[in-house]
Amino acid sequence: MKTGLSLFFIKRAFQDMISNRFLHIVTIVTIALSILIVSAFGLFYTNINEIMMSWKKGVKIMAYLNKDVEKIQLPELKQKILSLYGVSSVLFIPKEEALEKLKQQMKRQVSLFENLKENPLPDVFEVRMIPSTQNWGKVEILAAQIELFPQVAGVEYGQRWLSRVSGIFNLFKFAGTAMCIVFFMASVFIVANTIRLLFFSRREEFEIMRLVGATDGFIKAPFYIEGMIQGAIGGLAGILILFIIYFVITSNVDPGISSGFFTMRFLPVSTSIGILCGSMFSGWLGCYLSLKQFLKY
Repeated sequence: MKTGLSLFFIKRAFQDMISNRFLHIVTIVTIALSILIVSAFGLFYTNINEIMMSWKKGVKIMAYLNKDVEKIQLPELKQKILSLYGVSSVLFIPKEEALEKLKQQMKRQVSLFENLKENPLPDVFEVRMIPSTQNWGKVEILAAQIELFPQVAGVEYGQRWLSRVSGIFNLFKFAGTAMCIVFFMASVFIVANTIRLLFFSRREEFEIMRLVGATDGFIKAPFYIEGMIQGAIGGLAGILILFIIYFVITSNVDPGISSGFFTMRFLPVSTSIGILCGSMFSGWLGCYLSLKQFLKY
């Protein structure tokens, strides 16, 4: 009995959507555009977070040593740096090795090194951090602690780049969250208006149904199903459009550009399902808010 009644409600919902197709198409397109924008933020956030995680695995602080530091002092200095909070490993790079690496990286400018009378590079300690401590504030604190050692002439850890990237990333998260809320509310508003118009167009029919004994639940059920169907179709359309855009972009990008840095990924399945469920919920909520004005719960 319940199964037959559910099928009746679903059939009635689809009949209403076909009868008022223009109004429903406008609603679905609006939801799809909202989901497209929200999903685009999610896709961008997913890949930016992937970049940040890749950076966290490779972040390092370069501690340049004074020229008068004796080799016998190096083991003790290394242990002192290792004892600092957040330090994962410390690697000593002698200036001779650093010069050879620089020559390899600048093979096309070998002539620049031909007239060097002495090695201009200092000895350096390469300090890597524990991933869980790699945020802007802790990196800055650790760099300041290392710089306090008298044997250290200076430190380098990409201060400006790190500060700007962290700031932009945090700003993006805030803006993305705000945009998601705005577009969710817009979707709810559009669905609510659609259901309200449909209800007004059939209010005489509903009055007759109530006179012959129809319950409020019987009258409301098809509208709730319509709202959820609108949300589902709009959500699927938005995610599908985003995937097509993603596929076109990634197909025209040289794989060598990102292969050594990160791999661009589409939204995880769990995230896509969550967005779809959120879209269906917006349809249900819009219907709830609209019908609440006309029918008693």
